[in-house]
Amino acid sequence: MTTAALPLFPAAVAGSDTARPRWERPALAGLLIATAALLLWNLDASGYANSFYSAAVQAGSESWKAFFFGSSDAGNSITVDKPPAALWPMMLSVRLFGLGSWQILVPQALMGVATTGVLYAAVRRQFGPGAALLSGAAFALTPVAALMFRFNNPDALLTLLLTVTVYCLLRALEGAHTRWLVWAGVAVGFAFLTKTLQAFVILPPLAVLYAVCAPTGLRRRLGQLLLAGGAMVVAGGWWVAVVELWPTSSRPYIGGSQNNSFLELTLGYNGLGRINGNETGSVGGGAGGPGGAGGGGGRWGESGIDRLFAGNIGGQISWLLPAALVLLVAGLVITWRARRATDSVDGMARAAFLAWGGSLLITAVVFSYMQGIFHEYYTVALAPFVAALVGMGTAVLWEERGSTPAAVTLSGTLALTAIWSYVLLGRATGYLPWLRWAVLVGGLLAAVALPFAGRAGRRMLRATAGLGVAAALAGPFAYCMTTVSTGHTGSIVTAGPAVAGGRGGPGGMAGGPGGFGEMRPGGQNGAPGGGPGGRDGAGTRPGGGQQSGGALPPGVLPPGQGQGQGQGQAGMPGADGRGAEGPGGFPGGMAGGPGGAGGLLNGARVGAEAKTALTAGADAYTWAAAAIGSQNAASYQLASGVPVMPIGGFNGSDPSPTLEQFKEYVRDGKIHWFIGQAGTTAGGGEDGGRRGGGGPGGPGGGTSTEIENWVKATFKESAVGGAPFYDLTTPTA
Repeated sequence: MTTAALPLFPAAVAGSDTARPRWERPALAGLLIATAALLLWNLDASGYANSFYSAAVQAGSESWKAFFFGSSDAGNSITVDKPPAALWPMMLSVRLFGLGSWQILVPQALMGVATTGVLYAAVRRQFGPGAALLSGAAFALTPVAALMFRFNNPDALLTLLLTVTVYCLLRALEGAHTRWLVWAGVAVGFAFLTKTLQAFVILPPLAVLYAVCAPTGLRRRLGQLLLAGGAMVVAGGWWVAVVELWPTSSRPYIGGSQNNSFLELTLGYNGLGRINGNETGSVGGGAGGPGGAGGGGGRWGESGIDRLFAGNIGGQISWLLPAALVLLVAGLVITWRARRATDSVDGMARAAFLAWGGSLLITAVVFSYMQGIFHEYYTVALAPFVAALVGMGTAVLWEERGSTPAAVTLSGTLALTAIWSYVLLGRATGYLPWLRWAVLVGGLLAAVALPFAGRAGRRMLRATAGLGVAAALAGPFAYCMTTVSTGHTGSIVTAGPAVAGGRGGPGGMAGGPGGFGEMRPGGQNGAPGGGPGGRDGAGTRPGGGQQSGGALPPGVLPPGQGQGQGQGQAGMPGADGRGAEGPGGFPGGMAGGPGGAGGLLNGARVGAEAKTALTAGADAYTWAAAAIGSQNAASYQLASGVPVMPIGGFNGSDPSPTLEQFKEYVRDGKIHWFIGQAGTTAGGGEDGGRRGGGGPGGPGGGTSTEIENWVKATFKESAVGGAPFYDLTTPTA
């Protein structure tokens, strides 16, 4: 490839704005505005989304100590099972504007817009505005991105920071700039404070790329990498150092660990345990877990090279993944003759392919073969890598289309994308069948005509290219529109319609009829997805069987149905801004109810009676109540606005508090109520766990069971809002 063959390179490499075409700024503004509109439209349909994190946001908005540690409750009994960086923007938003769905989720949506902008800037520098626009559009229309940048999990901030990391590395490569490499290290450090070791997955290919290709001496390259590593350690390690040095008696327990250690959490449950499946305290996972097949799978699905293309995972991320892989190879072939150093036009182009491609490949391999907990939404981390390669590879082949190999490759990639979209659209039974055929026919027509369209004139060439782009993006666009039209709540969520044979994790629905507004149950084993309902003062709410404002669009399921997120969360925003009776689900996380794991993966339904009981005299207690599992506790906390202690953390399996600690809290009058789980028995379930969703056997599961049994033997049960309440201030004896 030569500079003459790709004339957009020189001005871009120089970093000059003088060569910007007149249409670029309006086009960029349109891209960002459209992305914002997609992510903000109908945003409150998900209510508090994942109540596990929303409860921590609520706690951090009231207590600076909870803000710093990422505590689940303002009483600071235990933290969430991640470091708190992803919570901080949401906490600040709630501190400024009050508690509500918009206040929690708008920062996430703005991160999606920012990621689109950073991706655009990164691709434009080497490949021009056309490639950058295509990359930005491909990213914004990735279904799992449309889901996670409207949700309150840490993956939104992680994806933004990973994109910033690659951008900074490419800026550093342009002239061996130490400053930009240090900023890349800072971005990785904060990504570590977002989702621990997942931030380090892309480091090996990026570090090797800089060490080999930076246009400076080897000694300086290694020195720069050491400086960047130091910046990463400082940016990500300061919080860890404070937590490890802070006296354990005056800080919250580190959720997700078994020894109250963030380092143990990082290396175990959130680290190597995700790779080998040895996750102490987890609700499942590992090659030997139930549901595995031949040692290649576990409770979290089959592992293997085809994992990202199979089931409903394919519909989250893989629409353009085959094209990205083909275009990566094509881009490397075209730029391979460039010099090793990146002080040339072609050298920087090749470095960009290696940076984005290396990040994509290593992340995809890790996701494909990890034996521990794996959720479909993890794949949002791949979205910027896929989108960048699509934009860059298309630009390179377009400029080289005069050669037969380039033209054939470009046409073949488009045909492959159309065929794969046809396959993915067919997995959701009855979902927009006309679109499936339109994508196939339109994509194949464009692929066949593309090599010859130039001979018919520029207009025909542009029309053919436009048809090809529309065919490639139509499928993911439809999935995105279904996603943003639907409320998503709970711990395990997926984008798009329900997929026949798809695995949505515990609580997911496998199969069933699909699109055109057909309502289906969305709980585990066909349990009802939504509860009765009506948003306070409005008429309907997420999780119920309707959506306010009219009928659902074709192919869109009602909120809380058909996607493994059927059980609604308590604490949906009400007229008072503090939450109200939550939709969906069974009282108290009833055993066998939707959501699986007895309500540990989804919250409980909280009525007015329970809310009144919790708030009465709550100021006299550190915790108005305690409940087993973070999701159950979060439901009551968000509905009432008062601290609720989550016994055992997220899975109910953390040894926090111990039985003796809990007894001491009760003696000191710090806890008013204990909220039991409807349908449970004092004896517990199989393997030492509690029937209906207690933690697994082991340290934490036993602790939660001991506390529950002691409460039942010592205090009288009262039915409050359909769930068993125990007044810890009045023993039966």
